[in-house]
Amino acid sequence: MKKVKVYITLKESVLDPQGQAVMQSLHNMNYPDVQDVRIGKYIELQMEDGADIAQKVDAICDRLLANTVIENYRYEIEEEVRS
Repeated sequence: MKKVKVYITLKESVLDPQGQAVMQSLHNMNYPDVQDVRIGKYIELQMEDGADIAQKVDAICDRLLANTVIENYRYEIEEEVRS
């Protein structure tokens, strides 16, 4: 088994109103050093090991997990997951 960690973020050109709200709250809490906040998603998958695991993860992200029009994704594949 492999653990796949998927990180999904908005593309730089896409406005992030949730991130802006968090940044404003941080400024109100006296954290003026925070200059920008971007909100994203983190997803973990446990997958059977195989030679084509990267292709499968790309397909999963493209078809379901990420809206590739407005989001970017990246992932890390970790070695054996022991149960």
